[in-house]
Amino acid sequence: MTKNPTRTSARTNGLDTLRALAIMLVFLYHYRLFVGAEPGLGWPSVVGWVGVDLFFVLSGYLIANQLLAGLAHGERLSLRAFYARRGLRTWPTFWVVLAAYFLFPAFMGGKTPPPLWTFLSFTQNFGLQPGTAFSHAWSLCIEEQFYLVLPLVVLAALRFGSRPAQAWLLLGTLLAVGVVFRFVMWAQFGREDFGQIEGFYPNVYYATLCRFDEFLPGVAVALLKNLHPRIWQRLARHGQALWWAGLAATALALRGVFRDYDIDGYGYGGFMSVFGYSLVAMAFAVLVLAALTPTSWLHAARIPGARALAAWSYSIYLSHKAVFFVVGGHAHRQAWSPTVTLAAATAASVLVGVALYRLVERPCLTLRASRFPSNFVAAQQPTGTAARTHRSST
Repeated sequence: MTKNPTRTSARTNGLDTLRALAIMLVFLYHYRLFVGAEPGLGWPSVVGWVGVDLFFVLSGYLIANQLLAGLAHGERLSLRAFYARRGLRTWPTFWVVLAAYFLFPAFMGGKTPPPLWTFLSFTQNFGLQPGTAFSHAWSLCIEEQFYLVLPLVVLAALRFGSRPAQAWLLLGTLLAVGVVFRFVMWAQFGREDFGQIEGFYPNVYYATLCRFDEFLPGVAVALLKNLHPRIWQRLARHGQALWWAGLAATALALRGVFRDYDIDGYGYGGFMSVFGYSLVAMAFAVLVLAALTPTSWLHAARIPGARALAAWSYSIYLSHKAVFFVVGGHAHRQAWSPTVTLAAATAASVLVGVALYRLVERPCLTLRASRFPSNFVAAQQPTGTAARTHRSST
């Protein structure tokens, strides 16, 4: 098994910035829900759940790009290596935090988790009710389902000789499926006057068929980069325009989330519930485009601490709600001020995340690099569409 040197590159500042932004948004949102409303946090703590959507877009791009870049260079995908690499990246830290929730439930929040097998099979998000222990693992379940399916779809496309136009048609079809399914679920569970609004989270917010399309804009960026190199090169000359376009699109999408998603006395707004998830993901995809474009500020700027926070983000995500429970309880007993509580919760969440990263996540990444350095087996000469893509990009 060989490692393709063409894909061994330095981290991208812009992607690290976006990943750091994603974990900060989720942190603020959960802090407001589980510790208390801090006046200084403002609207980011209301719309912060979209940080998960940004993680989905980033995963869609990163995983699809890994697969398409190797295939475009004539390499043969190894499912064994791909799934082993994904498992070593996400499972060990997840298992450690999961074990803590089952072994020390009172310390981790005092709530009952769903059955263990739902976590181990990554089906915990199916019918998930809010308020259960480790409920935020729902997003990891959808990520793992995406990792399972994407390489199989790519291999099927290769097997049947699919062309780029068919890949775009498939993306559009899947996007439409997600929107239609959300409409059906929102019509049943989205409004208070229907009396079934408690079913919104299990059937819309946590549901795979309502959230999978948020990976697709990231996949689209990877398709554009690997299958349309000339278009990609033209876009690369307008990185700053992409950056401003991404900012504007994101601002409009977040304004919609803030004003029209969760409406007091009504329920969940129809437009944002049906189309909003996709629009937020598309706006984030434009930012991902800008992050990958050398002529944009987002690509060039290295925000202090963003790279480290991006590296720790997965461990922080898994552990921060339990940290909130511990710090929030202590703050209440000691009558800490809101500022001190926020500072303590932030510091403790980062420290626990760093510990998990250094003790669990990073050693497993080192093991992955030595045992499964690539998703592909030995390189072959590019043929067919892959050969044409490779020639046009060099």
